[in-house]
Amino acid sequence: MANSIYQVLRRPVVTEKTTELRETAGNYVFEVASDSNKIEIRQAVEKLFNVRVKDVRTLIVRGKFRRTRKGVGRKPNWKKAVVTLHDGEAIELFEGI
Repeated sequence: MANSIYQVLRRPVVTEKTTELRETAGNYVFEVASDSNKIEIRQAVEKLFNVRVKDVRTLIVRGKFRRTRKGVGRKPNWKKAVVTLHDGEAIELFEGI
């Protein structure tokens, strides 16, 4: 299990799809530690951004295969969390993007 909130939340995922998800449904997407659970993710987001979390959904993103000089390699799997906030809540970090 991850110890601190900075070990649970690795980075925000900013793509066209996640931006659209944030603007329409108020969902925020983060890359999280693979051994973290929904309770740890909820506590980390609430403590770090001072917001109230309504729901957390997690999924494992499978690593893609990549060709290299030596043959075929594989990128590692990683865990993604989709965090839904209560109405009227927003994370200021994402507002300027």
